[in-house]
Amino acid sequence: RPLIPSPSPAASSSPPDSPPPPSSATAARGSSRWRRSPAGRTRSPVSWSPRNSAGAGWTSSRASRTSTAPTTSPPRSSVPRSGSATLSSCGAVPRSTATSSRPPAVGLGSSGAPGSGSTMWTSPPPPNMAAEHGIALLTAMARNIARSDASMKSGKWERNKYVGVSLVGKTLAILGFGKVGSEVARRAKGLGLHVIAHDPYAAADRAHAIGVDLVTFDEAIARADFISLHMPLTPSTSKILNDEAFAKMKKGVRIINVARGGVLDEEALVKALDSGVVAQAALDVFTKEPPSADNKLVLHEKVTATPHLGASTVEAQEEVAIEIAEAVLGALKWELASTLVNAPMVPAEVLSELTPFVVLAEKLGRLVVQLVAGGSGMKSVKVTYTIAITRGDLDTRLLRAMITKGLIEPISDVHVNIVNADFTAKQRGIRITEERILLDGSPEDPIDSIQVHIANVESKFPTAATETGEITVEGRVKDGIPHLTKVGSFQVDASMEGSLILCRQVDQPGMIGTVGSILGQQNVNVSFMSVGRIAPRKHAVMAIGVDEEPTKEALKKIGDIPAIEEFVFLKL
Repeated sequence: RPLIPSPSPAASSSPPDSPPPPSSATAARGSSRWRRSPAGRTRSPVSWSPRNSAGAGWTSSRASRTSTAPTTSPPRSSVPRSGSATLSSCGAVPRSTATSSRPPAVGLGSSGAPGSGSTMWTSPPPPNMAAEHGIALLTAMARNIARSDASMKSGKWERNKYVGVSLVGKTLAILGFGKVGSEVARRAKGLGLHVIAHDPYAAADRAHAIGVDLVTFDEAIARADFISLHMPLTPSTSKILNDEAFAKMKKGVRIINVARGGVLDEEALVKALDSGVVAQAALDVFTKEPPSADNKLVLHEKVTATPHLGASTVEAQEEVAIEIAEAVLGALKWELASTLVNAPMVPAEVLSELTPFVVLAEKLGRLVVQLVAGGSGMKSVKVTYTIAITRGDLDTRLLRAMITKGLIEPISDVHVNIVNADFTAKQRGIRITEERILLDGSPEDPIDSIQVHIANVESKFPTAATETGEITVEGRVKDGIPHLTKVGSFQVDASMEGSLILCRQVDQPGMIGTVGSILGQQNVNVSFMSVGRIAPRKHAVMAIGVDEEPTKEALKKIGDIPAIEEFVFLKL
């Protein structure tokens, strides 16, 4: 694996071919582009208020550990020195060409201090490592490998004593069907085991694709010949295998645990082993690590024990080292990380899918805040996501954080990132609410559009205000590039790259040529022009993309054109 992170998907992949407009598509009023008709919409409002979100990091000498980096610059803001401190990456956020040019800091930050903007990430080992160890323990336990090996080394030959059990046709219950659990399932199917699983958060279609039946907890432990634990230790899973659970199991069940020691009651397991309810157990983890020398489970003759070796392979150690190096390099390049522990957690596959929308979210925030002229102050912001009904559970915290970044950075000297965005908005008294509009069908992209509304403020460009008085802008991602698609009540189609001039004008011939000539005389290069109108010869909004910032003289000439009623220049 290369030490230098590969380019982001948005930058490295070629734009996909644009699909033909669906049969239900209708031309957006006054727009030259096709737009999908939002049929079957349902509104699902979600309220949110900025809050202090502190994350706790941890360090370990094993393969999964908190990434550290040498200090190259001090944190931007003072950080309380109480409590344990960890070396962490500061300011690991995506950056477009329009955002702040300040470099990220990689230095010492207090764990979970949101105001400092410190980010911490972990480098977990690949799930197949723990899955391999789980399967190794399962087979070793079933065939008495460890005990017969010890017997051989003591000079004995006890074939009759260590008769094992076959795996073929037996039922394996996997408790916790995440990354490791699903990898165990794949390998167990290859050994001839019938696999069932219990996980209240697992997707049934993913389990069925592997050939696994999702069942209730009680059904899983009652049917199983082997039970393999792969769940996190939480209040709801602590000692989930206890006296009551063991009483529901068939006699002679065998237990494997490569997850967390606390998910089973060790005293209850000892009793179940002594009574014969549990025939054998194979344990890689314990409630207290290392366990005491007189630990009853470790010393029990029916227990195969290993010292937390789930991720202890040469390959896992090398991968973790590379992950740490890539994470530090990525932070210095302002790239997103999918393993942050004190910021919105986004799976890698979802992160790749959301990257272009992250850029769109920040640019919408930067654009809409430049339209604010005054009023009672920016206190109420509403974000509306139009999402496919199949993606209604999409986690939008990262997008919300980037909108906050776009709103605050242009009007302050604070550097905002995905860690301190909530904290910074709360400090400034900005309340953000979110709303989801669900669309029928299965569009290719997870998000159809994002709207940002600011209430109770005056606008530099009154056309951006809707009938309710809110400043409203809308954007979409087209071929991986963010586009402005609506300003107030007017449909537009403007690429959100470079800078932008918005003009409200009387719709009449020659306007594009007139404005273009003024910019050309001032040596300002026009990248695109888009016009959205209500009806022919009525009013229209012209969006003009420019590569250079026009002079005040050029902007004055544009404003002096009789047919132009108002205009605004925006830096994106």
